[in-house]
Amino acid sequence: MKVLPRIALLALASGMAVAQSAPAPEGSAARSRQLIEQLHLSVLAGESGYLGLIGDSAQKVPVNGRLLKVQSQVYYLLTREKPINYLHWLASDDTHILIEGGPVDYFIFHPDGRVEKQVLGRDLAAGQRPVVAVPGGCWKALRLHEGADYALMANALSPEWTPDRVRIGAGESWVKRFAGKSEWATPENLRALIGPNWKP
Repeated sequence: MKVLPRIALLALASGMAVAQSAPAPEGSAARSRQLIEQLHLSVLAGESGYLGLIGDSAQKVPVNGRLLKVQSQVYYLLTREKPINYLHWLASDDTHILIEGGPVDYFIFHPDGRVEKQVLGRDLAAGQRPVVAVPGGCWKALRLHEGADYALMANALSPEWTPDRVRIGAGESWVKRFAGKSEWATPENLRALIGPNWKP
């Protein structure tokens, strides 16, 4: 049996390490799995999808008698296995920036009863946008487009996210309030956006 010189073994090992750490093709299912591992993303309970903390501000601002950090930031990922970020309400402004993949439909429900649908994506000519800003006090849900394997976003929440300033899910009164406000706002679609977080 032929024995390789030590320097050849080191070169081979180095080459294998580079191959193992090389990024999978962007837009592929393999890439989404790689992002989950490399960014240390975990399943987000309730809303679904994958979440990873980035950081938050050192500065603070007074909000309703308490001090909150000016901003917090997270990674958020939708995949083919978890394609929906289910309906939820946030007190914070929530700005979503597309990093990779997509597109993603954003269904936004305003406190005054208006609804809108925006598309986070790279095809500007088709009306998509790389940044979607959702005002505080809105309900929203996200859905990955058919044919897209994943969408990786960075979210900046201002002021910071806190567990007492978020509500997940809704019920029949919410569906009746927003049904018919747009052609996509059918009772069936609204219930699908609520998903497993239905509240009788």
